[in-house]
This record gives sequence, C-alpha cells and structure tokens, in this order.
Amino acid sequence: MRHLNTHRHGRTAAAAVACAALVVVAACSGGGDDADPTSGGGSSDSYTWWDPYPQHEAGSDWDQRVQACGTEAGVTINRTAYDTTALTNQALLSAQEGTSPDVILIDNPAVSTLAETGMLTTVDEFGLDTGDIDPNLLAAGELDGEAYGIPIGANTLALYYNADILSAAGVDPASITDWASLTSALEQVDAAGSRGITFAGIGTEEGSFQFLPWFWGAGADLKQLDSPEAVEALQLWVDWIDAGYAPQSVINNSQNTVWEEFLTGEFAFAENGTWQVNSAAEAGFETGVIALPARDGGNAPAPTGGEFIVAPVQDDEARYDVTRQIVECMTTPEGFVETATTFAYYVPPTEEGQDQLLAELPELDTWVDAVRTAQGRTSDGLGVEYPEISEQLWTAVQSAISGASTPQEALEAAQAAAPAVD
Repeated sequence: MRHLNTHRHGRTAAAAVACAALVVVAACSGGGDDADPTSGGGSSDSYTWWDPYPQHEAGSDWDQRVQACGTEAGVTINRTAYDTTALTNQALLSAQEGTSPDVILIDNPAVSTLAETGMLTTVDEFGLDTGDIDPNLLAAGELDGEAYGIPIGANTLALYYNADILSAAGVDPASITDWASLTSALEQVDAAGSRGITFAGIGTEEGSFQFLPWFWGAGADLKQLDSPEAVEALQLWVDWIDAGYAPQSVINNSQNTVWEEFLTGEFAFAENGTWQVNSAAEAGFETGVIALPARDGGNAPAPTGGEFIVAPVQDDEARYDVTRQIVECMTTPEGFVETATTFAYYVPPTEEGQDQLLAELPELDTWVDAVRTAQGRTSDGLGVEYPEISEQLWTAVQSAISGASTPQEALEAAQAAAPAVD
C-alpha cells in the first residue's frame, strides 16, 4: 500500500478544492444540513465512515445497514454524514491534515478529484475485485486507467408521463422512440389543451445533468461542445420552448421544481430520476415511465448518478484488512440489492444484482435498462476537467433557452472557454 502522494498527478488537495466546489449533486442522493464534522482515524476497534446522507439519521435503515457491515467485520463504525459538496471539500481537507476516514461514500464525479490528489487507494492496490461491475458504471470512478472505488449503485434519468393526459391526446407512450415521435406527441398534447414537457435547465450541475441525455443522444461529445450534434440537441430544447411545448420556467427549474410541476397534473412529461419512483406511485393520477429517446431511436445515454465507496490512504496500513471487509460487505450482490431498495431506488451496478432487483421489483425494468446504457460524466478521460466543461455547457444552455444567443453561438462560446481535453 502507498502513503499519501500529493504529487502523483501534479496537484495538491488544496488546489482541488476549487474544482470540487463545482461538482454539485445532480442525482437525488444527499440533502439536509451538514452534520457535525468529526475527524478521521479511528482506533483499532473503531472505523470511521463518511457519507452524503444527512437525511438518514442514526438508527435509520441506512445507518443500520452501515453498522451491520462493521459488526460483520468485528468493529464499530463511527459514521458522519455531510451535505454532498461539503463532503468533497472535507475529504480533501482531511487528506491535507492526515485525518482521512477509513471509508468514504462520495458522489461519483468527485472520485477523480480526490484520486488526483493521491489520497485514495486504487481498487487493485486494495485487492478488490471489480470484474462483475458494469464497465459503464465503473468508468465514473476511473482516472488515468485506474479505478479508485466501486459504485454502490446507480440512479439516472428517464421520462415520467401522465397517462391520463396522453390518453386524452391519443398518444401511445410506446410509440415514442426518437426525437421526432416525442415532438409529435408534444404537439398532440398541446392541441388537446394540456401542457407538454418540463425539465431542469437551471444554471447549475443539475442543468447539465438533465441536458446530457439529449446532448449524448444526438451523438455529441463533451470534448467538443460546439459540434453540429451538440447544436442540434440544444436547438431541440429551444424549439420546444418556442412552440410552447415546454414552459419558459425551465430556465430556472431545479429537478425538485420539475417534479413539483409534474405533480400538479398539468404536464404530460417530466424528465426526472429513479429517486421519484415512490412519489410517482403516490401521484393523484396514473403515471408511467419511458426511456429518454436518442435522436434517431433507441435509449439515449443518460448520466449516472450515485456514489462510489472509496478507501483513503492511511498511515497505519494495518487498518486496510478490516476496511476491505467493510467495503466487501457493501458490495456483495445481496448488498447491492439492499442498498438499491434502501434508497428507492438505486440500481445495482452488476448484472446479477440487477436481475435480483428485477425479481423483487419487475416494474423497475425501464430504470435498469436506462442504467445499463448510462454514461459517467467524468468518463472518456475527462476526469477533473469535467466540472469546468459542465459549467460552460450549462452556461450555453442558459444563454440559448433565454434567447440571448442562438444554440450555435452559445456552444461556440462554451467551447472557446472550456479546457482542452485530448
């Protein structure tokens, strides 16, 4: 095992804090106020665990799940929960101070930020087997060809629909297979007197998160923000707004706002995630879900949300054996399914886990398919450059949907301001 090596990628933990501050949670994982911070480095029978779930208090189902893994390893786990962004910054600070916890559960775009500082062990160094993890999900935790953690599950985006509105408009949701058929459905809904689609175009990471399925679904690449495919994707959103199929309010919509709009019963479609499955089931109207379509058909790659379990470097290497046992407890096929149902709903990152989940909850088949075709935001070698690229992308979306510039102009400006990535 190696000790903390802050020069490995030429940056220090302090230098990475500014980058980490841009990585705002897009999937629905964290929330609530920060918990009281505690330092890392437990005793031989006490191991420290940090995660981004302050809404899951001591004694909750999630807390009991974590504690059970400690019990199985013969130790006590001292768990501290932070808001998602605060967790990334606290993790970087702890590396500087030599107080890193034994285990961190971290939002997947932040893994490369932590890894670049040298504060994380690789899964190979830690002796963990990732052979069964879906490569598209594992990729979100890779940097320079090395994996630095294991996804505990994934969530992503799809299109929820109001079955009553579609029925009244004569739209069969199964007929929506590409952009043209979706736009046609929106036209029918509008003609029938209902509102079409709502999504989050806010100028934050949530805006990029929601735009990426359309961006990637057109065949665009984050290394070239102003490609013809990227322009076509942004033009699609602009055209929907101009036609009245989507409201002007999308420019300020967060994902929570999108969901509140959908629950009014006024909209036919809402782009949102797995975390709304329970809420959709309790809506005052019949709901359904379909995959986000790619431009020319099939499922568009949606961005992966969810957390990775990572093991920071420790001065006392004797701690690693128990830490490995804790990590392995969280990443068995059964453990993945338990996490999936605890968080309503994470999709397990392995085919075996996904099959077990579908055996229990077959109605999640659309979500499992969406995760199987999903894509990591920091994949394709973007790593720590992703937050800067994303900021330029959401800025371009804001500019275009506000009418301040054309999609072409907005994306050309974004590409000029974005860091170059080989």
